[in-house]
Amino acid sequence: MFSHLFKAVVVGLSMLEASQVVDASPAPAADSLLSGTYTIKHTNPLIWYHGRWTDEPSTWWTGTGFKLNVLGLSSLSLNIGPVTTSPHAAVGISVDYEDFRTVNISAGTNVLPLNLPKSNSIIPKTHVVRIATEGWQNNRIELDSLTLNKGAILLPYKPSKLSFQFIGDSLTAGQYDARGVIDTWAFLTGEAYKAEHRINAQPGACLTDQLCWGNYHGVSYQYFRTEDTGYYYTTDHNYTTPWDFKKDLPPTHIFIHIGANDNAYSITGDAFKATYLAFLEKLRRLYPTQPIFVLTPFGWPSADGNVYYYYEGVYQAVVDARKAAGDKHIYLVDTSGWQRYQDIFPDNSHPSEAGHAHIAEQMIAWLKDWGLKPQKAWATLPSGSN
Repeated sequence: MFSHLFKAVVVGLSMLEASQVVDASPAPAADSLLSGTYTIKHTNPLIWYHGRWTDEPSTWWTGTGFKLNVLGLSSLSLNIGPVTTSPHAAVGISVDYEDFRTVNISAGTNVLPLNLPKSNSIIPKTHVVRIATEGWQNNRIELDSLTLNKGAILLPYKPSKLSFQFIGDSLTAGQYDARGVIDTWAFLTGEAYKAEHRINAQPGACLTDQLCWGNYHGVSYQYFRTEDTGYYYTTDHNYTTPWDFKKDLPPTHIFIHIGANDNAYSITGDAFKATYLAFLEKLRRLYPTQPIFVLTPFGWPSADGNVYYYYEGVYQAVVDARKAAGDKHIYLVDTSGWQRYQDIFPDNSHPSEAGHAHIAEQMIAWLKDWGLKPQKAWATLPSGSN
């Protein structure tokens, strides 16, 4: 019975045509590539892209990547173009929803360490591979093609019913964390809910569209562009292009945590409120009914137990103004007390890995109280999953 099913899958698809950092292995010998593998171009519709990709395609914004659902997988290589960050870009790789491991990717052919369990079964299994850039900078990858073992078959990846969009600055990008965005409260919240998640967060950026800590635009402008603010310092792509939001899986929920850099640049509360409201108005044109969660600041904790919060009352005023204008799907998330002194790196006051985990726990608890429960399973499951 399985043989008939397997043949049907093959025929049908043929018509479609690390907690520890490691370096991807160099390519095997050419005769091995010719005899035991085959290559799939980046244009294959069964590669499920997420985040911001150019047409080449190359990545912008942290967390950008792709997902694969593969039958009979035993080896996978990424064939990477010259636009890729030199000497390498760090990516997180997760196989079958296990924890993400960091792998350094360089231009050329990169054989990925899949660490698949040994199996004596003659029946090929399906595996889900997830890949996402980790860094807020030095995170560009130009994907030319994939090389799979002979006999492996790409299957459609079915995305989750939940899709989270996170917008923010360094406190959401994981600027000082070992695995970058993989360690952040946003990424962890998405994983806990088994949700697809996109994270558009840029360290140092204000919401206000002005120069802040080397970012020549604010998030209120840059969110609507393909590129993150690093474009300004990139010799091969020193410009921005409008992002085509039709490429995105529409988000089911939007989370915004921003304002630390506006405060550092002495932008007044009234000016920040006006910018925030204008930004929300633009978001509503894209996402007319999705819940938008406006998070208050995590604050800057100090060793004496005090926490400094900026723009007190402003976030509430933003939400109140939206509600007065008829917005029935906007919510204030009061994060007071979510970040403690033991949760930060003392030299820069940003959340540590443990701190992000603590914030994620609070966010998940808040969402459950609000009425959103985590999904029991991912929509695309590997063989043997319940």
